[in-house]
Amino acid sequence: MGGLTKKAAIVGAYEHPGRLIPGKSTHEIQAECARHALAEAGLTNKDVDGFMTPSGIGMDAMNVAEYLGVQPDVFDSTQVGGSSFLLHVARATAAIAAGQAQVVLITYGSNARSAARAIGTGGAARPVINPWPDSFEAPYGGILAGMYATVASRHMHEYGTTKEQLANISVVTRRHASMNPDAMYRDPIAVDDVLASRMIAWPLKMLECCVISDGGGAIVVTSPERARDCKTRPVWVLGAGEGYRHLGRGKRDWTTIAAAQSGPSAMGMAGVTHKDIDHLMVYDSFTITVLTTLESLGFCKTGEGGSFVEGNRLAIDGELPMNTDGGGLSSNHPGMRGIFLIIEAVKQLRGDYEGTQRQVKDCKISLCHGTGGMLGSRHSGETLVLGRD
Repeated sequence: MGGLTKKAAIVGAYEHPGRLIPGKSTHEIQAECARHALAEAGLTNKDVDGFMTPSGIGMDAMNVAEYLGVQPDVFDSTQVGGSSFLLHVARATAAIAAGQAQVVLITYGSNARSAARAIGTGGAARPVINPWPDSFEAPYGGILAGMYATVASRHMHEYGTTKEQLANISVVTRRHASMNPDAMYRDPIAVDDVLASRMIAWPLKMLECCVISDGGGAIVVTSPERARDCKTRPVWVLGAGEGYRHLGRGKRDWTTIAAAQSGPSAMGMAGVTHKDIDHLMVYDSFTITVLTTLESLGFCKTGEGGSFVEGNRLAIDGELPMNTDGGGLSSNHPGMRGIFLIIEAVKQLRGDYEGTQRQVKDCKISLCHGTGGMLGSRHSGETLVLGRD
């Protein structure tokens, strides 16, 4: 073991319970989450000497730091889409290991649902895109669901993956959402319900696409020395990896994603194998995101994801419990979801749900993987391996 292993611990993790938070700015949502995450660790904003949040426009991340009342020695506003927060945990751990900071706060807040923002729908109101290298996409609008649907159809064509196999991912995550009182949708569904839902972009149906919600969260990362004095059970950062995929000048690989780069790096750093993983949190913007992530992380071979996700394997009582909060398909997805992967993993590793059906039995190692951008086009992949004390 080496690298980042046990150089820092997550001691605070808070997710805003709201899925519709009208009347609050994104700054207010972040402030509320930050206050709760710090308080559960026994810290305040005066203890914070590092701050990270993905920046939208210009110096917005600096404005958030000012709103929260923190004066960071270390600051990071890197924006790589929904996986940004996993990257921030790795950056925070590296800064702490280098002695640049002791307590790093990572936040996110979004009012996408209450503001009625249709994320990734392209059309006339889409942001202006540089015509190179987007010359084959920009004229038609970069429709998010359409790109993921293309990956799904290609996977079905090459490997015989079925609509029923993809739909089962939605069924399993909805079952987990039924155990989460804050989840946006909790009523159980079956494969037939998924297949009968409205078509969004062939072959993806509505129940295979993430929800649009408001939401927010905060994470506190600190040094091993400070972690001993905190009120919570520390969750250690064992390994981290990152990867990035693009069009490759027209030579696209539609079914292998950036997880193939980031996963081996994170697991190698942590000194773990796939058999060591007790709990999995992966980005589920669409069902195909989950299937290609599992393949690219190496839990199954490329082309075998369809059979791998069948049945009960990914359920909380299966051999690889995944997205135990209900995921982006049923719990929440306020534009970027990476921070919620980490928060749920921390809670499972701390045993916060002990005594309930939602607790993964004997959870020691959790792997989180975030995806940012668009599969089939340009996207990021960030992987974290976390472990309990």
